[in-house]
Amino acid sequence: MKRQIAIPRQMSLITPEIVNPFVHKIHLSFMQKIQVVFMSVFVVPIRLLMIFTCLILAWMLAKASLAFRSKEDQDKPIKGWRKTLFHKTIMNLGRAICFFYGFQNVKVKGEPVGSDVAPMLVCAPHSTFMDAFVIFYCSTLPSSLSRKENSALPILGSLIEYTQPLYVQREDPNSRKNIMKEMTRRAKTMGEWPQIIIFPEGTCTNRSCLIGFKQGAFYPGVPVQPVCIRYKNSLDTYTWTWEGPGAFTCLWLSLCQFHNKLELEFLPVYNPNEEEKQDPTLYASNVRKKMAENLGIPFTDHTYDDVRLMQKAAMLNLPHTAGLIEFQKLHSKLGISFDQMNELLDQFGAISQKDKGSITLGEFAAYLGVPVSPALEEMFSLYDRNGSETIDFREYIIGLSLISQPVNNDDTLKLAFQLFDNGDKGYITQAELTEILSNAFGMDDLDVEKLFQDININKDDKITFDEFKKYAVTKPEYAKLFMTYQELKKVLSTNGNGISKLE
Repeated sequence: MKRQIAIPRQMSLITPEIVNPFVHKIHLSFMQKIQVVFMSVFVVPIRLLMIFTCLILAWMLAKASLAFRSKEDQDKPIKGWRKTLFHKTIMNLGRAICFFYGFQNVKVKGEPVGSDVAPMLVCAPHSTFMDAFVIFYCSTLPSSLSRKENSALPILGSLIEYTQPLYVQREDPNSRKNIMKEMTRRAKTMGEWPQIIIFPEGTCTNRSCLIGFKQGAFYPGVPVQPVCIRYKNSLDTYTWTWEGPGAFTCLWLSLCQFHNKLELEFLPVYNPNEEEKQDPTLYASNVRKKMAENLGIPFTDHTYDDVRLMQKAAMLNLPHTAGLIEFQKLHSKLGISFDQMNELLDQFGAISQKDKGSITLGEFAAYLGVPVSPALEEMFSLYDRNGSETIDFREYIIGLSLISQPVNNDDTLKLAFQLFDNGDKGYITQAELTEILSNAFGMDDLDVEKLFQDININKDDKITFDEFKKYAVTKPEYAKLFMTYQELKKVLSTNGNGISKLE
């Protein structure tokens, strides 16, 4: 039967063909396993000893530089002998740590500039804790964002404090606002404070693409210097993301590489125009596009919220990828909040069979409690955006928006209500509901009775329009299903055939 209801496919919302940026697997060959054993016994202990020695020396210098500072000095950039005597030495010790870790020859392309030219450094792609090594190859040691608790860490705490980071205090609800204010204040000094280094993706990926950039680095509206990070080894032991090897595994396997090849490319400073200064989202998007072009990889609208949805999907025994929907894009186009998306994932998991991550027509029919019919197939096609005859979570969200937006208004709900209300009484009886649903969808009396009781909140044996409307808001498929049935019935009646299939 030819479909009569035409709704645009909204190509920009169809499931992307981008590789999952939050998964990484390491497969070691037999010879690579032999190498790991050899390096673990003969080389790694020496490397760790040298790294620890450099850390202790850097810690001693940092402690000396930070000693005897007044409260006033702590709120100012480090200057004078505290910077002159220790800064360059700590930078060199940091590079020595890179060397002993296996990065014997870090290739630096482009020219790192100072904070007077570009107060912000934005680095991408962010895929591992080893990305932090970039700070030792900047023009001067930059500041970063750090949790306040990190300042109390042994050894590392003093080194972090020496960089004069912007501390994030999670227990403070105003922390984010204060960070943005302080970041802007420092950036506007144009050279008085160290550069601020930020990884704008906000979470680790597998470097297959650039995900959405957070606005923080771009909010002050000052020039930024983009830094592209490339790991050149054929065996990727660096990537530490949400599905794959843990931090210790990445650390140890990278120590077991004979050579770790790292390339840092400092791109020309990006000076925002007036429109970008007023719109951090546009500014972030344009810088990301420039970096993606340089890296030769695509960019997507995935964000950390996709990670949160992936974790929720796993809790519901769905595949991780079920929650990978490019939340930011759907949010901006459909206006659905993260909390609403989270609730919809619960609903999706309840309909879908476990471990499958998709919904078939049969499961959809079982969820609504109706048999498969032409009207149901017609509505199912609104969800099935790619014609796969199944619905994934992304399609489910888009389908719901297509169904609920045109249907869940008073006019269309009244039309659907009037299908059942014989004589315009203002209410629907169970007999009236049974007559339509039995004829249209072949529902048996028990299924109709259950549906009637679900809608009949007042339990007075009649469904009012208000009760019908409340139920349609939670399950807009019903109102749409009845309207689709009416449309198909009219079409087939006009053509003079096929009516028996609907009644």
